[in-house]
Amino acid sequence: MTKPTKPKKRYVVGAIAGGLSFLALEFFLRTAVGLATPALVITDAKTGYRFKPNQSVTRLGNRITYNQYSQRSDAIQVDKPDNTLRILMVGDSVLNGGSHITQADTITEKLETKLLEQNYPAEVLNASAGSWGISNLKGYLDKFGTFQSDIVILQIGSHDLIQPTSTSDAVGRASHPDKSPLLATQALITHYIWPQVSKKFGNQSKLADEIPDALSPEQQFQQNMDSLSELAQTLAEQDVPLYILYTPARADVLSGDRTSEHKAAFTQKLTDLSLPLIDVQAAWTITPAETIGTYFRDRVHLSAAGNEAVTALLYETLIAVPAVTEKSNNFPSNKISHQNKLMRE
Repeated sequence: MTKPTKPKKRYVVGAIAGGLSFLALEFFLRTAVGLATPALVITDAKTGYRFKPNQSVTRLGNRITYNQYSQRSDAIQVDKPDNTLRILMVGDSVLNGGSHITQADTITEKLETKLLEQNYPAEVLNASAGSWGISNLKGYLDKFGTFQSDIVILQIGSHDLIQPTSTSDAVGRASHPDKSPLLATQALITHYIWPQVSKKFGNQSKLADEIPDALSPEQQFQQNMDSLSELAQTLAEQDVPLYILYTPARADVLSGDRTSEHKAAFTQKLTDLSLPLIDVQAAWTITPAETIGTYFRDRVHLSAAGNEAVTALLYETLIAVPAVTEKSNNFPSNKISHQNKLMRE
């Protein structure tokens, strides 16, 4: 008696259908979403890690470009062009924007565009990486210097006041890849699905008090302030103005008077160091809650609208700074520079 073949045929058809579905998903994630081409990082003795120089990818439909100095900016000349206002911003993932923000919508790109539109011949550089603490910011400036910048702006979030210094241990993890995944579906699982599952079921990374030799919040705050003091002294000796851009978490501006318990000590430290503070939290105090809600894409990171609001605040502050007003002439080269920039977008 001949055995029936229909069940076997169904298995074959199912396997083929499953394989084709997987290939279709892989093709979509790879070409339309860009999950197979993350922005890569490299280890660095000074910064712990930084983005691999000279890379440009498209991820989640957003353009992400890093120049020769690991800045999320176009390539720059080592020597600052004549009659150009150069601003160096250094920060963490808030300044960087990550893969959820396209290059043109980052704070630095928006600020540069606004300055150019107002006839300031400007370059605004973005040196940043996710989870960088204040000592990591100092490490970047120690390694590369200020690039002859007229102004340096440190972006420091409320969470950064007690943020530990990040090390190269993070390199190679899903959030800090040092090589592209073999499959886009692999990236989907490791970078997006698994972290959410782990968070839901409590299988998260070690807490600070579980990490050997971890500092207490007070100790970490003091270490961060020491790094800030050293950095401020170095830039003062170089006669480079240093500004602090303080960015709040979503709850800081939506939960009444909630603020970091270390903010008062932080602002006092800035006063002692004579460092100007651009306080986004204070500026947004009178902003309606429904508007504030559009400024954040999660509890800490800003949306494109939030970046636009920060840019407006930065611009209003900077146009009163002598280093900026000195470059306020309508240089013909400025208009050409702006046209070239628009053509690159």
